[in-house]
Amino acid sequence: MSSEPDTVADDTADDSDDLEAGVHASHAVPAPAIQVWQHLISPAGTEALLGEGARIGNKGEPWRAGDGSYGVVRSIHPVEQLRVSWHPHEDGPLSMVDVQLRPDGDGTRVEVYHEGRGIAGDPRGDQQHWADALGRFAGGVPGA
Repeated sequence: MSSEPDTVADDTADDSDDLEAGVHASHAVPAPAIQVWQHLISPAGTEALLGEGARIGNKGEPWRAGDGSYGVVRSIHPVEQLRVSWHPHEDGPLSMVDVQLRPDGDGTRVEVYHEGRGIAGDPRGDQQHWADALGRFAGGVPGA
């Protein structure tokens, strides 16, 4: 098990709502990609990443979590990639969450890229959010 979050520069501007920003988190899961994918699109896997109550449907369908975050499924590439728009709350800035699965030895590396306006208001908090989400997600993969 490993998590390798990217770092964000210390000189991030206070008015970062106007800046394009991004965070990246990565986690190795000791399971084949098809197994990781099945967990990703399951209610438990989706909730681990996006929040309690979140459900992933087809491209173009909305999702909403109990914490107020919401978005739309932008693209689905089975066993490879899932992209959703993400708003942290009703008035929150639009951003994109891109989840990618990559072979990693006998397992799978799950990569999360979160990019968009306004997410760098607390870059370390955003970084920790995705590292924690990946830990929850990886811990729920059956047989991993």
